[in-house]
Amino acid sequence: MARLIVEIEKIKGNCVVFKGNERIVIEGAEIKLEETDKICIHALQSILHYAVALREGVDPKKLGLAKEGEVAYVQCLDPGEPYTGGGTVVFRIRRV
Repeated sequence: MARLIVEIEKIKGNCVVFKGNERIVIEGAEIKLEETDKICIHALQSILHYAVALREGVDPKKLGLAKEGEVAYVQCLDPGEPYTGGGTVVFRIRRV
C-alpha cells in the first residue's frame, strides 16, 4: 500500500507544534505513530482532506496542490499574525 510522507516545507510566524524538521507518515488509513514526530489537529484538517486522493496516485497538479512535479503542498488553517498568536505551516506531501 502506498505511503504518504508529510514534511515541513515552511513555517510562517510562530507554530506552537512544529519547529521545522518533523514528519507525519500515513500508510493506508493509518497514521504510523512510531514513524511520526508530531501531529497537530489544525494541520490534520488540511492534510487529510487530500490524503486518500494523493495516496491513490492522483496527480497533485490536478488537485491544484502543485505547479509541477509529484509533490503536493498544503497549509495549516492557523492564519497567524495579526489574527492569532500562532503561525501557519506549509507542508509538502509525497507518495512513496
